[in-house]
Amino acid sequence: MISDAKIRRWTVWGLCAGVLCLSAVLLLSPKKEFSENENRYLEKMPEFTVKAMLAGEYTESLGDWLADHFPMRDFFMGLKTKTELAGGRKEINHIYIGEDGYLIEPYAVPQNTERIIDTFVSFDKKIKEKDVAVSLMLVPTAVTVYEDKLPAYAPLSGQMETAREIYEATGIHAIDCSEKLLAASGEQLYYRTDHHWTTMGAYCGYLAYCEEKGISPVPEEALEAQTVTDGFAGTLYSKVNDYSHRKDEITIFTNPADELIVTYQDTGEVSDSLYNFDYLQEKDKYSMFLNNIHPLVEIENKNASSEAVLVLIKDSYANSMVPFLAHHYKKIYVFDTRYYKGGPSAFLEEHSEVTDVLLLYNMNTLDSDSGIRGIY
Repeated sequence: MISDAKIRRWTVWGLCAGVLCLSAVLLLSPKKEFSENENRYLEKMPEFTVKAMLAGEYTESLGDWLADHFPMRDFFMGLKTKTELAGGRKEINHIYIGEDGYLIEPYAVPQNTERIIDTFVSFDKKIKEKDVAVSLMLVPTAVTVYEDKLPAYAPLSGQMETAREIYEATGIHAIDCSEKLLAASGEQLYYRTDHHWTTMGAYCGYLAYCEEKGISPVPEEALEAQTVTDGFAGTLYSKVNDYSHRKDEITIFTNPADELIVTYQDTGEVSDSLYNFDYLQEKDKYSMFLNNIHPLVEIENKNASSEAVLVLIKDSYANSMVPFLAHHYKKIYVFDTRYYKGGPSAFLEEHSEVTDVLLLYNMNTLDSDSGIRGIY
């Protein structure tokens, strides 16, 4: 019969051997710089300094590095999520586990509504003397449109109440696309694994825009649909860490009547397409729309239905709506004010041909969007 002393001794040896093996694997295994599953850069080994050590910064950074490079990290994170899901959890890492495979981001109580209102009002005043029609579209996200797919305890989002407050306070012509989205909520208007709306969701926004602007929209049947991937795992997939979760399809629409010249002002690149299919080989496949991030993109349509010129100031939601808008404007200037340093109002002073301005942002990131500060 094995004595208690031997069992304790073997247990200690086993634990020590396990720790040594894990340490060896951690030190000797190749280190990744980027996590595809989490869509983020991993911590780098911190540089040791006496000052950082005494301040506690070194040990904190070392702990972050160890957590990011722990052996079989993705496996253990996925196992943790699977265990929580099996136990009936309906919210993981602040993401709701919704019906029909939808991962839905909750809406946080906004902190910067007054600042956002002041920014929009200030911009509108600056260009008041210009002969341009200014519109504002605030897009609700899945937490509002797919309320029926949320867990039973999830509170009402209140997104549209905040949107209406902003619409009323700014006095800018509001284009409320919420009714179009709610009416079509039986369609897949948002990705199951990502916070963006799908191309069909963007088409609903486009219909609302056309209705408000008195434009005849291009009917869906006149557009060419193409499913370009069925392996899109978006930002919410990365937060939940359920690596067996069903991935999304991305379907795009093109108008065969359009003849486009797309110029990216920062790189000088010129294309005849609003899509960069190279991104389909990467984790962030949504970046294929409008070739990801550029401070200013100029889109010219030789076969536009009018001579109108649009300035579009936006977040990434607009990227998948631009292909619909392009048919109606001879030229569209697309601004990402996180990176454009000149200020759209100064641009408008130099471009008298502009007839319309659209500010388009989604409600979930509006409160924290650093680009809002660049609208002046």
